[in-house]
Parts: sequence; C-alpha cells; structure tokens
Amino acid sequence: MTAISAPRAYAGTTFFERSLLRMASSLDQFVSQRLELRSSAEARRVAAAQAAVASARDAAHAHAAMGMLPR
Repeated sequence: MTAISAPRAYAGTTFFERSLLRMASSLDQFVSQRLELRSSAEARRVAAAQAAVASARDAAHAHAAMGMLPR
C-alpha cells in the first residue's frame, strides 16, 4: 500500500459542518444504546407483558361493545 503524507493539508470545515458531524455522532450513539437495550432479555419480557395486557384490554373492550361484562 502506498500512503501519501501531507503534513500541511488542512480540511477546512465550517461551524455548521462540525455541528452536523457532532450531532450525527450523538445520534449514532443514542441509536446504538437503544438497540442494545431493546435486545436484552429483560426488554423482551417487558414487551411480552405489555402485549399481554394490551390483549386483555382489547378483549375487555370487545366484550363491553357487545354488552357483556368482562371476567
């Protein structure tokens, strides 16, 4: 491989570009942390419990719509 060194090269960036890069880095870190949290076993158990509650609530609403009392 050939590497060309340029000790005096300067890539000029504006304040706006630096802000965008900083924001993109922060967003990437946030998304990585959220994905890590959502992939844990505890998060899956919480999601399953929330789905069970939602299912029970929907069944109760369906019974109420027909005039039946939920069990």
